[in-house]
Amino acid sequence: MSGKKRIAILTGGGDCPGLNAVIRAVARKSFTYGYEVIGIKDGWKGLVENDPAVLDDYAISGILPKGGTILGTSRFNPYKEKQNVAKLKSNFKKLNLFALIAVGGDDTLGVANKLYLQEHLPIVGVPKTIDNDLSATDFTFGFDTAINIATECIDRLHTTAESHHRVIVVEIMGRHSGWLTAYAGIAGGADVILIPEVAIDMKEVVKALKARRKRGKPFSIVAVAEGAAFKKSKEILQEEKLDAFGNVRLGGIGQVLAEKIDRMTGFETRTVVLGHIQRGGTPTAMDRVLSTRYGVKAAELVHQRKFGYMVSLRGNEIRPVKLQEAVAKPKTVDKELYNVAKVFFG
Repeated sequence: MSGKKRIAILTGGGDCPGLNAVIRAVARKSFTYGYEVIGIKDGWKGLVENDPAVLDDYAISGILPKGGTILGTSRFNPYKEKQNVAKLKSNFKKLNLFALIAVGGDDTLGVANKLYLQEHLPIVGVPKTIDNDLSATDFTFGFDTAINIATECIDRLHTTAESHHRVIVVEIMGRHSGWLTAYAGIAGGADVILIPEVAIDMKEVVKALKARRKRGKPFSIVAVAEGAAFKKSKEILQEEKLDAFGNVRLGGIGQVLAEKIDRMTGFETRTVVLGHIQRGGTPTAMDRVLSTRYGVKAAELVHQRKFGYMVSLRGNEIRPVKLQEAVAKPKTVDKELYNVAKVFFG
């Protein structure tokens, strides 16, 4: 074993454009401090199973524009079984880690926060989610790429909806918050935008669509977040089974909404579920830059021994915020943005 300090990085939760850019930035900045860098495969699962990967110059070469994560990922929760936390701590010691950088959303960083507070492990967090629902940061990386993908899909659907005089319901990702649906809906010119923060009122939806037809527009686009729900009705579940973090699998709101629209208006209605296409592919230039800035700052925090923090974007500055603050509650769509969207309904 070399005499260099060794740090590790892992990526957990859903894959996301920009993960590889963070890995590259963490490694390159850490090399300037003389650190050795390793990756942990498949998120927290890899640390429980002691499954590391070397991250040298060769390993990180050419990964900046690549989607997904070269380290793999999982939704593994070490706190689901007590012995896993003990294994994780033991492997942390066996790997002789000076610090760990955890890249993920609320679930992954929630584990990071508990390991820091309860087990006193030296951890720094990096915010990753296409949903942009992490508190304490203006934007998460991956969000911009997902917006662009969803917007392009909506643009394409406009032409086919117009040709066939149809209503097309576009189901977009977003479990607890509707940032992606709101941004993509506004950018793509959706005629109705429905998000988890505001219960769906079918009377209002029908009113907007009928008003549009009356003005001579025989087609409409309805953007709906997968976590949106009707008034006095529960969320639409794809299955009742929970994942390791207690999350249900959502999906199907688009089809249910389309059937209601068809029945209540008589307008021919179709559904498109964008699904995982929103996560895939190469990150935008914006996400590559944000990911790189996050990765460099995370390595700096490690060098400063500023553990228990997450890097965040505030305005145009990258700042450290406490992990505890970042995972305290989901960041939901603010009323002002949704009011902007509502101007264009119908």
